[in-house]
Amino acid sequence: MSPALFLRIASVLTIIHCTLHTVGGVFGKPKHGAPEIAVIDTMKTQRFDFMGSMRSYHDFLFGYGLAVTITLLLQGILFWQLGAAITTNPSLVRPIVAVFFMGSVLTATVSWKYFFIAPAITQLLIAGCLALSFMTAASS
Repeated sequence: MSPALFLRIASVLTIIHCTLHTVGGVFGKPKHGAPEIAVIDTMKTQRFDFMGSMRSYHDFLFGYGLAVTITLLLQGILFWQLGAAITTNPSLVRPIVAVFFMGSVLTATVSWKYFFIAPAITQLLIAGCLALSFMTAASS
């Protein structure tokens, strides 16, 4: 299999991760009953001055969720573009792929520790595709 194909697979996995994160995480509704709703309501209503702006912990959580959505979307697009570039200039693309590989492994670790298994597995699959792209580009 070609390094470009592995990058395209990583791209599709990243776009899927982006979509599910956005639908289920950022815009998902509470599913665990009254205690969860109470925590979310408290996070929304307790506001404080943070560097001159009135914010709540919900603002931070929602904003960071949107930031992750944007980052995953851009990463998915970039992987697709790198898939085209790796065939013509592997020596330029391989270091970029290596950096994203490390980021995916670290994100999988954080996902496993602080979230749940699905995003951790997705990030490990993406990391695997990036590693295979890196290795097969070396032998091209």
